[in-house]
Amino acid sequence: MLSCTSGDEAAPLSQVGCLCHRPEIRSLTQRIGTDLSRRGFVAGMAAAVSVAGLPGPTFARPAPARPQPPILFTNVRVFDGRSDALRDGLQVLVEKDRIKALASGDQPAPDGARVIDCGNRVLMPGLIDTHWHCLFAGLPLASAMTADLGYVFLAAAAEARRTLMRGFTTVRDLGGPAFPLQQAVDQGLVAGPRIYPSGAMLTTTGGHGDMRPLSDLPRSPGGPVSALERTGAAAVADAPGDLRLRAREQLLQGASQIKVVGGGGVSTPRSPLDMTTFGLDELRAAVAVAEDWNTYVAVHAYTPRTVQRAIAAGARCIEHAHLMDEATAALMAEKEVWLSIQPFLGEEDSVPLTGPSRAKMLQVFAGTDTAYRLAKAHGVRTAFGSDLLFSDTLTARQGTMLTHLTRWYGNAEILRMATGANAELLALSGPRNPYPGKLGVIEDEALADLLLVDGNPIEDITLVADPDKNFLVIMKGGVLCKDAPTPEGATLPR
Repeated sequence: MLSCTSGDEAAPLSQVGCLCHRPEIRSLTQRIGTDLSRRGFVAGMAAAVSVAGLPGPTFARPAPARPQPPILFTNVRVFDGRSDALRDGLQVLVEKDRIKALASGDQPAPDGARVIDCGNRVLMPGLIDTHWHCLFAGLPLASAMTADLGYVFLAAAAEARRTLMRGFTTVRDLGGPAFPLQQAVDQGLVAGPRIYPSGAMLTTTGGHGDMRPLSDLPRSPGGPVSALERTGAAAVADAPGDLRLRAREQLLQGASQIKVVGGGGVSTPRSPLDMTTFGLDELRAAVAVAEDWNTYVAVHAYTPRTVQRAIAAGARCIEHAHLMDEATAALMAEKEVWLSIQPFLGEEDSVPLTGPSRAKMLQVFAGTDTAYRLAKAHGVRTAFGSDLLFSDTLTARQGTMLTHLTRWYGNAEILRMATGANAELLALSGPRNPYPGKLGVIEDEALADLLLVDGNPIEDITLVADPDKNFLVIMKGGVLCKDAPTPEGATLPR
């Protein structure tokens, strides 16, 4: 199950991070069988790595650092994630997983360092997507709902690598059993972005994310959970006590924030977009649990009523809000609540939908322009997320979604949003942050997540839509995930 297409025992690992020929991974492959539950997958992984003499999975435990020399980027122009303009004539020194120093001029390289002459290209922070679904982004909905979970996790691992190679070095997962994937990425078993997991999205009976078949109804209060809930994709709660329990379960597993469904959604057919799910007391129960764990709640909400109720309950981030009105935008600005919204413009930004889901999708598209204009007019703190789902063809448009923002923002604003500003939203998780350190910026002691761009994205934001061509180097945590040839065919100097 965990294998590549090559039979070459000495296949190089430097470009793709392929580990399938290692003995411990072969042992893991033999132990992953069919009909795995979410917990079974984790247990299988733990058993396999134990036999191989590897440490068992822990929350965000990094892979043992491979000995590597410092890397010095010279002759580089820097977009630092905070400024409107590039900083010229700089050198950037990376040691281990951190940016050690920015310096002007021609400073000597440390002993043993690798020097990369960037040819006056632009170095910028890795991109951040604040609304992603690692388990469901690249799989068709039918497969995500019915396939063996072992297959779902393997497909998610493949999509994680593609996400990283698009230049998105960090994602915030807003619903799904992403904990095993996060552990595999952090331990170096899988190539992928940093993952800020929410765990199961918390919803009510009939709310967005309640994909249970009608044959599962009726359900008695306190009765056994459904097959859907056992996967960890969603958790149904209809009382404050149940909601507190489900929130604590996600935090116990390592959630960095809690995702609560405040209203209807597009992809859940029986969940009207105008509906409101949790009452104020229930939302406050979830917020109280998150605050007790020193983190925050993000609430899925489209309409003014659902957004305003979430704010009244103490939510610190609203997801979507495409149908909000001016009073709602003003309230968000007043309360300093984050807006994580997606620039959905048309049907090319979604998988094909039919029936009620398509009608709801068209409502969202129609509201996008107004929502962004209101957010900008009122100074709402706005984050970029793509929320691309159920298609590996669609997820390839992740960078294209970023370029949609040119309708409302300048290029430098867009780049700041997808780097430094998004990192500020992630920092709301406080001590639940799985990756302590500064993300989204290029400055001393920041985590070394970097992109070398062949061109100037402040002048031409469309460069981010073609990462294969335009991102010459992709670095995550000081490790070169992509070290590509220039368009002229000559490799960057080593």
